[in-house]
Amino acid sequence: MTQEKRNPSLFSGGTLLLLLLMALGGVVTLYRMAKGLGAATNLSDEYPWGLWVAVDVLTGVALAAGGFAIAAAVYIFNMKKYKPVAKPAILTAFIGYLIVIVGLVIDIGKPASFWHPLVMWQGHSVMFEVVWCITLYTTVLALEFAPDLLDRIGMAGLAKVLRQKVILYPLVIAGITLSYLHQSSLGAFFLITPHKLHGLWYTPLLPQLFYLSAIAVGLAMVSFESIMSSRAFNRAYETDILKGLAKGTWITLVIYLVVRLVDLLAQGKVGLIFTGGTASLLFLLEMVGGVILPIFLLATRSAENVSSILWAQVLVIAGVILNRFNVNFLTQSGHGGSYFPSAMEMAITVGIIALGLFLYRAAVAYLPIFSQAEE
Repeated sequence: MTQEKRNPSLFSGGTLLLLLLMALGGVVTLYRMAKGLGAATNLSDEYPWGLWVAVDVLTGVALAAGGFAIAAAVYIFNMKKYKPVAKPAILTAFIGYLIVIVGLVIDIGKPASFWHPLVMWQGHSVMFEVVWCITLYTTVLALEFAPDLLDRIGMAGLAKVLRQKVILYPLVIAGITLSYLHQSSLGAFFLITPHKLHGLWYTPLLPQLFYLSAIAVGLAMVSFESIMSSRAFNRAYETDILKGLAKGTWITLVIYLVVRLVDLLAQGKVGLIFTGGTASLLFLLEMVGGVILPIFLLATRSAENVSSILWAQVLVIAGVILNRFNVNFLTQSGHGGSYFPSAMEMAITVGIIALGLFLYRAAVAYLPIFSQAEE
C-alpha cells in the first residue's frame, strides 16, 4: 500500500474536537494577555511557576528528548535499524519545542519582552542559557524536519541540499550538544531552592537526574508513538525497534535509579522516604510506578509482548511527568501559601496540547512521516 493511501485524513471528529479546544485556549490566552497573570492564574510570589511551566516547559522538553536520542543512535552510532522512527521522533521533538515556546510566551509576565534574552545577554544566568539553547535547538529541529516539507511545496532542490551529510551531521551533533545543555539546565533552575524543595528531590545532582530521566522518557515516547501510530494507521508493529527501545529505556532507568538512591544515601535522606505524608507517597509513586515497575516489565520476557511494552512505557512517561510536577510545585513549601491551577490555566494548557496533537496529525496527513517504516 502506498504512503498516500496510508495517510489519514486531516479532518475527522477528533480533529474537530482539537480545534474546539484550541479555540477555547486561544480565547482564554487573549484574556490572560489583556488582564495579566494575576487575573488568569493562581500563581503567587510563593508559587511563581505552576501548571504552565510544569507541562509546557519541563514536561514538554523532556518528552521531546526522543528527537536527539534517536538522531544520535542513527547518525552518530550508526544504528540504522532505528532509522524508520527517526522522522516521527524528530517531528515529535519539533512540535514539542514549538509548544514550549508558546507556553513560555504565555507564561512570561511581560510577554512582549520574550525576545530580550536574545539581545540582552546575561552569561551568568541559567535561564539565559536555557532560552538560547531552546531557540537554537528549535532551529536545528526545523532544519532537520524541513526537507520533507520542502519536497511537498515543490522545492526538492533545497530539500536535497539539506539532506547532504555535510549539513545533516553537523545539525545532529549540534542538536545533541544543545539538548544536553538545556535538559540538564532545567534541573539546575531548582538548585537555588534548597530550603523550599523537599529533601527527597533536592540534590546538587538535579541537572544530571533531569538529563537521565529525559533520555528514558524520550525513548518511551518514541515507543508509545510507534505503537499508537501502527494501531491508528493499520501498520505492522516495528517489533525489533520496540524491543531495542525497551532495552535502552530500562538500562537508562537503572542508571537513574542507582544514581538517585546512592545520592539519597550519601546525603543521609533515605529516612525521608518512610516519614509518611504527601511527599513520601509522591516519592514512592514516582519511583515504584515510574521507575522500578517499568524496569521489571521491560527487562523481562514481558518485553516480548507489544502491549506490555506499551504499558511499561506509559508508566515511564507518567513517572517523569510526576517527577517534573513534584519538583516544580507539588513538593515545594510555599511558606504558608498554596497553589492549585485555575480553570483558565487548565484551559490554556489543554489548548496548547490540542495544538500539538493537531500539528502532528497535519504533518502525518500531508508528509511522508512513516515512509521509511513501510519500506
